[in-house]
Amino acid sequence: MKMKKYERKNSRKITDALAVALVVVILAAGSLFLTPQNMMYARAAGRPVAISSCMVSGGDVVCQITAGSVPASDDGIYYVYADEVWQDGTAGKIVATVDAGTSAAASFPLQYNTEDSNLSRKFLVAVKRGGQMVQVSDEHYITNPEAIAAYTSPRKDAGIKGILPDLTKAGNGELQEMGISQVVYNMYVDDICSDASQPGALPFDYNGRTWYFNGDMVGKFDSMIRSFNSYGMQVTMVLLNGGKGAYSQDLVHPTARGGDCPGYALNVADASGTDHLKAIGAFLGQRYSGKSDHGQVDNWILGNEVNARTSWWYSSSTSLDYNVNIYVKAFRIIYNELKSANANVNVYNSIDQEWNRKSNPGSFLAKEYLDQFNYYMNREGNIDWGLSYHPYNSPLYDPYAWNGPAVWVKNNLATPYITMQNIDILIDYMHRAQFLNPAGQVRSISIAEIGYTSSFGDSCQEASIAYGYLKAASLPDVDAFMLFRQTDDAHEMESNLALGLYDLNGNKKPAYEIYKNLGTPNEGIAKARASEIIGMDIDQMISQNIVWTRGGDGVIN
Repeated sequence: MKMKKYERKNSRKITDALAVALVVVILAAGSLFLTPQNMMYARAAGRPVAISSCMVSGGDVVCQITAGSVPASDDGIYYVYADEVWQDGTAGKIVATVDAGTSAAASFPLQYNTEDSNLSRKFLVAVKRGGQMVQVSDEHYITNPEAIAAYTSPRKDAGIKGILPDLTKAGNGELQEMGISQVVYNMYVDDICSDASQPGALPFDYNGRTWYFNGDMVGKFDSMIRSFNSYGMQVTMVLLNGGKGAYSQDLVHPTARGGDCPGYALNVADASGTDHLKAIGAFLGQRYSGKSDHGQVDNWILGNEVNARTSWWYSSSTSLDYNVNIYVKAFRIIYNELKSANANVNVYNSIDQEWNRKSNPGSFLAKEYLDQFNYYMNREGNIDWGLSYHPYNSPLYDPYAWNGPAVWVKNNLATPYITMQNIDILIDYMHRAQFLNPAGQVRSISIAEIGYTSSFGDSCQEASIAYGYLKAASLPDVDAFMLFRQTDDAHEMESNLALGLYDLNGNKKPAYEIYKNLGTPNEGIAKARASEIIGMDIDQMISQNIVWTRGGDGVIN
């Protein structure tokens, strides 16, 4: 959502509350292109050797290697390199050698939680040719980090109805009264970092080094997460990088430094940022595993609407491939570190509703970003990543979830926007073979942020919330419907975005009652009210996938 620049305060509030459509450019093997940062970045295709899998087995990593034809070499040996994500080619360490052949298996120690840990590194095969090491395979990551997880905590899956909570109201029982099953919240990694000199800093030994976290801030997250768990609610945490912390400047990507943005690309360009990110992933995965008395987070989302480059995942580069590539590297680290702590967590990317149209020239199209992300995931080792999608109306302040502007909402893959009206397009897209998870299943899809304004009448918000929720509940692949937000935000209201179930004075809007009844035995009351407002039986509209659109561009006068 483009108007959420003020949402950073959600993290700060804790102090005061709760004490195939792939976009692939095939280049010749070894070819190079120049990034906007004048960095030579290799991207090759058609290499003769493939790493078909890298799996943890006991205390080792086993890489299966295949080749259509064995590449020429000086000594008939495959050299397996372990690179950090910021390294390219044969810059890392040789961790195994094996006789070259059309089929081979290379095994080497995982060395988990040591300075030589291979958990979040990438692997490649090289041969010696003319006395020089030549890369002959693409990179591949470990794809089963859950194999070493100390915890496999049962997930708190109890329903899709969720919300971004107002922490000042979290303890008064109204979330339970609404039947909320899930909550979503933001965590800025720069808020939780610290160093040894700070009072109450929490030491964390990982990969041969001691890291420090802000004990006061972490303690407040502990309390919040435990409280929501005690209410029977599942917690989804969005990891953001605000770039402001004194102890986290190494986490800001070099191409993001000097920007002015609520969210910055994470630093995967050097050892300092990469090592810090690994420690953060491990710390959070262990602490919020549900087994350490600090609470349980079942779902983690890396970044917010990361295709919105100048809004939420800032980098000065305008290259789609470059931006996706650095995001994928950060995602691999966070995924492997979190899953190696608690095998049952889900880890999601995050894109917005601008499927084939950009309202901001600094953004990338959601579809092309998703395609390129999936390309890298398949090329470098398929994992069970999830999709966090934000199918807001277009324009954002449009009050009619069931009747969008025909110019923006279309019932085909070329649609400019994907909203709740045509979200079936996204679901069908994720059913394509190239998007399935390693088990051949459709990935978890989380509507982790969705909201409807009351600025043009309470009745519009009532019907829109009912329509959005019921549409999501009708789709088996959707695992969450997170309403944004519990209470109006004054800054957002300046743009006609009165998205809360409460107004600024703390009064419940009529939409509160609608949302309370949805997903309960009283759902019929909500459906009847929504049908009355819409002018059609809402069950019929959803079950028959009836999509109404109207003329114009959606501007409300």
